[in-house]
Amino acid sequence: MPQLPDYRPVVFRDRAAGYAFLTRSTATSEQTIDWDDGETYPVVDVEISSESHPFYTGKARTVDSEGRIAQFERRYGGTGEKTDNDSA
Repeated sequence: MPQLPDYRPVVFRDRAAGYAFLTRSTATSEQTIDWDDGETYPVVDVEISSESHPFYTGKARTVDSEGRIAQFERRYGGTGEKTDNDSA
């Protein structure tokens, strides 16, 4: 039978957002942190988490589709609507 990895509590910390969470993982680290429950756990620093990712924070860049349509119409003219004289 294969040996299972060491699956234990680990704290992941997003320093940019000042956010940390305790979960179970096989990740290893020499650094430790004292957690709210009084226990000491290994801590893994991550560059981005749900607290700092633009998709989850609502700060994602949105495309201004109305502005693009207006720019297209200004550049190429017309409204893009069919008239009675247009053939199908």
